[in-house]
Amino acid sequence: MTKKQRPVNLDLRTIRQPVAAISSILHRISGVITLFALAILLWLLSESLASEQGFNAVVDIMDGFFVGLILWGVLTALAYHIVGGIRHLIMDLGYCEEIESGAKSAKIAFGVTIVLSLLAGVLVW
Repeated sequence: MTKKQRPVNLDLRTIRQPVAAISSILHRISGVITLFALAILLWLLSESLASEQGFNAVVDIMDGFFVGLILWGVLTALAYHIVGGIRHLIMDLGYCEEIESGAKSAKIAFGVTIVLSLLAGVLVW
């Protein structure tokens, strides 16, 4: 048995991923961000409902610019995860499975997420 000589490229910066692959990777990342953010947001909700002092403490935490920026990022990740999930459900139904239509649906998902992210920015600030 002969050993196959295949080219090996370990420099990931030189590999260009298709837009559908980037979309899928970002969908997973946004899911992880949403999971961790949900835990923090549920803790903040619990604190705000515990007492008046807890509510005032949460209001003080949420009042900062940096926290608003993080909240905007979390809302953007949630929006992308929902849009990407809908895209995957459509693909599970048998639509947009080809390379060209998959790339187009990924670009549409990015566009819809940008619009939703801008709307979330308006809501946060």
